[in-house]
Amino acid sequence: IAGGSSCLTRTYAEIGGPIDLIGEGGLPVTEQDLMGRQSLVFFGFTYCPDICPMALYTLGEAIKRLPEGVPAPRTVQITVDPDRDTPEILSRYLSDPSFPDDAIGLTGDARSIRAAADAFKADYRRVDDASSAAGYTMDHTSIIYLMDENWKLKSFFTHAYSPEQIAT
Repeated sequence: IAGGSSCLTRTYAEIGGPIDLIGEGGLPVTEQDLMGRQSLVFFGFTYCPDICPMALYTLGEAIKRLPEGVPAPRTVQITVDPDRDTPEILSRYLSDPSFPDDAIGLTGDARSIRAAADAFKADYRRVDDASSAAGYTMDHTSIIYLMDENWKLKSFFTHAYSPEQIAT
């Protein structure tokens, strides 16, 4: 199987890769900055009505259930809505007490966001909605990627996983 992956390992060398985005305070963030610690990465947006806040809540609950002595991975939300999600808005959104304590949000220009999504084999698209107060929403992949300390895919989860399953 490509990249040494199998049904048991859930690793794929083709998923992950370089990112060049903007983090808190407008500072640049690459995958190099995230190495040295496992990361739970997903693509979403702050105006998301359901999947994104539920994923963040689930990750927060999963981290609370980690066995003692197991270091918690950092949570990284990469926005798919750079027109609305500035570093300040992402930081404020991710500070919700029901989300993981040290979650970080990354944004960038449309080209950088698309390149990051392509590196993760994730997709998204804008959907105009005149009936919405926001005017549009974003359809997006809802996979949560567990990256190891070297920024290689270790596993992944869908929105159907419980906090207990993710912690295990």
